[in-house]
Amino acid sequence: MGIWQGKKVLVTGAAGFIGSHLAEALVREGASVRVLIRYNSAGRRGHLDDLAPEIARNIEVFASTVEDPFAVAKAVQGCDTVFHLAALIGIPYSYVAPQHYVATNVQGTVNVLEACLRHGVRRLVHTSTSETYGTAQYAPIDEKHPLVGQSPYSASKIAADQMAVAYHRSFELPVAILRPFNTFGPRQSARAIVPTLMTQLLANRPVLKVGSLAPKRDLNFVGDTVRGFLAIAQCDAALGQVVNVGSGRTVSIGELIEEIFTLCGRRVPIEQEEARLRPEASEVMLLLADTRKAAELFDYAPQTPLREGLAQTWQYLERHLDRYRPDTYAV
Repeated sequence: MGIWQGKKVLVTGAAGFIGSHLAEALVREGASVRVLIRYNSAGRRGHLDDLAPEIARNIEVFASTVEDPFAVAKAVQGCDTVFHLAALIGIPYSYVAPQHYVATNVQGTVNVLEACLRHGVRRLVHTSTSETYGTAQYAPIDEKHPLVGQSPYSASKIAADQMAVAYHRSFELPVAILRPFNTFGPRQSARAIVPTLMTQLLANRPVLKVGSLAPKRDLNFVGDTVRGFLAIAQCDAALGQVVNVGSGRTVSIGELIEEIFTLCGRRVPIEQEEARLRPEASEVMLLLADTRKAAELFDYAPQTPLREGLAQTWQYLERHLDRYRPDTYAV
């Protein structure tokens, strides 16, 4: 019998990219899975609607928002473990609506922390982001790297992370903070760089429109990120700690394009488009994870080579291209 067998688990933000993969993995591990997803009048459940029926019927759905403390408390009640992934993540939108990011990412996190404290959960895993580091001041980036709020989004996540650490120190809440680097894979939004490039090619665009080719990213396949979530939730030594998970390798956007050209077996001209460039002050030029702490604490090691992960993502997008707008762009 597995360690998750029969355990009541809550995943916030499970309608999203990583959250849906995590919820699916937990069901397969035998957990009793409850999710908190944002309510919508159409009754859609985001990427949970993509799950196989035998997985989906084993997920209990709470439709509300982490901004509502009453809904959060109800969702947390009775749970052994809580994975908190719900957040606003689009960097451009954070320039338009910074208060919305504070309400969801900061106050929403406080609501989750309070509910977990009140109901005595065994473990809370809070989700951070490599964007909290800003552009690397040294590489690889370890957990001691300075935190730099280069956008309202990254600032809101820094604040949320610090609240999680504070609840551990102040109230002994059993919380661990996982800091994923650039996760990619099936179901990812077209605003992310890999789907942005692939959907243009799958739609047979004559020119591949891109932003800057120079930024370097640590691209980690979603299955490896999920393994990090499952492992840190069972690691007592990670309590009160921030822990990176990533691939430990870096690839520039230009190099990534070459990998995708090789994968699909064709090339098209590349054209830089002004609208696809991040605001200069918020562009993160280098992300490269130092994952030694994760390896030491819970034996973390990525298992999926970049090319294999790209191939799985291409196959998914090829099957579901009708859900994407190839002109949506990553910034």
